[in-house]
Amino acid sequence: MFNLQTDSLSSDYLRGKSSPIMDKSSKNPEEDRVSLQSDGKVQTNGVVKEALGMLQSFKQSMRRPTEKSPCLPKSKDSKVREKAQANGSESVSSPPQPSPSLSAGSPATSPLKNIGGFFQKKDEDHTDITLHKHKSLARSKTDPNMSKLSDSLIKKGASLRRSLRFSSKKGNDKGAIQESIFSEALPEIEDKEPEKEQELVEIDELYTLPEIPHTPLSVMQINKLIEMEVLEEAHLNLIAMRLEFQKEHKQFFDDSPMELAKKEKDLILLYRDLRKKICTIVCDSNSLPARNKALLVHVARIIQEEDKRAEEPGGLPDSWLEAWKEAVSEGVQVKVNSVHLDRKEQNVSWLAVHLGLLGKTIVEDLENVKQDLRWSYPPSFKVFSIYVKSYHRNVGQHLKKLEPEVTDRKDLYALLDWILNRYKSEKIMGSFCLQPDMAEESADLQLEESFAKQLLEKYCSKVKEDMSAALDRLIELEYETVWKDKREPQKEDNILISPFPMDIWTNVQANVVNTQKLDPELVKKVIASSLEGLKSFPRRFETQFRSHCSALQPQPLWKEYQITYINSFAALQQHMEGYRESCPNELEGFKREVKGLIVRLMESLEEQFKDDVKAFLRRMMTRKWLTNEDDFKHLYNQIMLLSQHCVSMTPPYVQEFASRLHYHVAKEYIGQLMKNNYSCKNRKHQKAATKIHQQWNKLSCLFDEMMSSHEWLHHVGDYLSNIIGENNKTDIKNHLHPLVKHYPDFSRKHLVAVLYFRGLQRGREHHLILQQFTTLKKEVCSSSTDSRQVFFEDMQVTTNTSFLSKLPFCR
Repeated sequence: MFNLQTDSLSSDYLRGKSSPIMDKSSKNPEEDRVSLQSDGKVQTNGVVKEALGMLQSFKQSMRRPTEKSPCLPKSKDSKVREKAQANGSESVSSPPQPSPSLSAGSPATSPLKNIGGFFQKKDEDHTDITLHKHKSLARSKTDPNMSKLSDSLIKKGASLRRSLRFSSKKGNDKGAIQESIFSEALPEIEDKEPEKEQELVEIDELYTLPEIPHTPLSVMQINKLIEMEVLEEAHLNLIAMRLEFQKEHKQFFDDSPMELAKKEKDLILLYRDLRKKICTIVCDSNSLPARNKALLVHVARIIQEEDKRAEEPGGLPDSWLEAWKEAVSEGVQVKVNSVHLDRKEQNVSWLAVHLGLLGKTIVEDLENVKQDLRWSYPPSFKVFSIYVKSYHRNVGQHLKKLEPEVTDRKDLYALLDWILNRYKSEKIMGSFCLQPDMAEESADLQLEESFAKQLLEKYCSKVKEDMSAALDRLIELEYETVWKDKREPQKEDNILISPFPMDIWTNVQANVVNTQKLDPELVKKVIASSLEGLKSFPRRFETQFRSHCSALQPQPLWKEYQITYINSFAALQQHMEGYRESCPNELEGFKREVKGLIVRLMESLEEQFKDDVKAFLRRMMTRKWLTNEDDFKHLYNQIMLLSQHCVSMTPPYVQEFASRLHYHVAKEYIGQLMKNNYSCKNRKHQKAATKIHQQWNKLSCLFDEMMSSHEWLHHVGDYLSNIIGENNKTDIKNHLHPLVKHYPDFSRKHLVAVLYFRGLQRGREHHLILQQFTTLKKEVCSSSTDSRQVFFEDMQVTTNTSFLSKLPFCR
């Protein structure tokens, strides 16, 4: 077994750098001599030097990777000394060199020796509290992780040494000697079982400040310590320098010399450098685990101490704890911004992929804070809570920067879903691995209210735009599949209809269902946006339909198209009725547009029918009509053809359409009696009455089949045919009462025209009939009548009545 003895090393030397003092001591072989003992015997000088050279070379080669670490919590000679003490060996230290920069009688050692020996001194003065919660804090430089690393490296070095063989005998002998030295020096280390991981415990709030140097280091030396991240010693020297400044400040008070002002300036600059270094360490702490542990403990103690001394002169005015929080936030921001983000042109799912990676990064980072990082701070720092809040804030800002790039509805949906649902779900902030710490924290993103509102409005606007674009595609599809090749429309259950109403409803319902998953309160806005997009659809469809299909009029295919779109828009309106409770105003606006289109389609169909039957109706009640059935047959066939189309029309529009046609045909048919085209003579009035009765019944039955609601028109033909067919002129007045009662708008001029068609134009009977009619009209006018049943009021009469008796009558 052997003991390795050396002077206390500076921090520069710990990092593989040379110092003037150490270079000087290395020139004295007596001060750097190493004694090698084995079984109580001293080995020869050559073997000792050879073994030491081999061991130092090996340790240096193993130490190089660790020198890249930002902080070395323990000196190398400390580790060797601990192993030598475990084997019962004693180490002899060389006398310390006096520091020329310190005043005589100062108990402090050399400033540069303080860099290496500072933590060793604290080991002797204070007890370790890193692993024991209720003990006061001791600044030990012994890091358990680094001890394990050294043990592991020595084991690997011994194994590597055994595997090496040299070709020469001299080399073999030398290797054998080295192997013997390592075997004797490290027997227990090689056979030692791996230590169990120590349970992590929070650092105590209370701590004992290490001894403050009586005389601080120079500004350059303190600055060098800060650069080298020997933060604790740098801070203690800063406190010493600050105390000196405070003492001198009290002495001079108002009359402060330039030297004192310069010292204050140096203090401020050094404190700023220290804070900057601390912020850098904190910012990188969750990205570089090697910086954690002891270094962050020193960071926490510096922050605590400086906030305690905040009111004292010579320090920074603002809070160190707040600066620490800002550094945590900066580290989180770097972490968030480092998440991979594809360009939109490279990946259509760029945003969904990025948000997935962002969520994974958040969980992994917070899990590391929970399991490792927070144990380097006292509980008052609330490390996990601060990191969570930093993520809430920085992720919100990150998403705000992304928002201008989010233009597609699918990306807007993905962003809103991530914000409203995924972020606070078990996938991210509600993750099982973050419990129970996360249970006391808010899981909501920190977003500006205006930004959240802007996102929702943008989403609703995109829903409206996409709905409008989808409707344009539906019109194009209708052209490609129906209008272009003049194909017959589809039928479902004998009803002419197009597929687009179901397509539109499916689109709207999909928006509603997807939005329901985002936020139930957003559903109403999405429905309103969808209905607003639909509002202009009827007119756009009508424009394109008339543009492509007007040439088909009056072909039966054109009529089928008219009926198809009456049914289709009626179905679409019925589908949208389900959203009345959510958006009544928007639905009413859409229904007005649909109703207007249906009315125009029905009017077009009605006008076409009127044109088709106009010529046949005009030849009713003429001499040719009385002797020929052709015109009535044509009229009947046209109505029959239209009735076949009406079978394919959905209620209630088929009743409305049939009723309107029924009214028109009845009015035009009876209206021919009022045009003075023909007067029956030589008892032809009986034949005319019979024909009117027969034809009227045929028309009434046909319109009944078409589901007309104007049953009240059925009797007018019978009442008039009874007047026309009465042989006894005196009895004609007996047929007036039911006509006047059921059709109160039947006037005196209408009666005169009917009598003219019968062939009764003047005489006593004519006068008596008109007199009786006047009496009946007075009675009917005094009683209540149904003003909705207007039939004769707008019917034109061309009979000249100037020669008739001017008897009073009631209209």
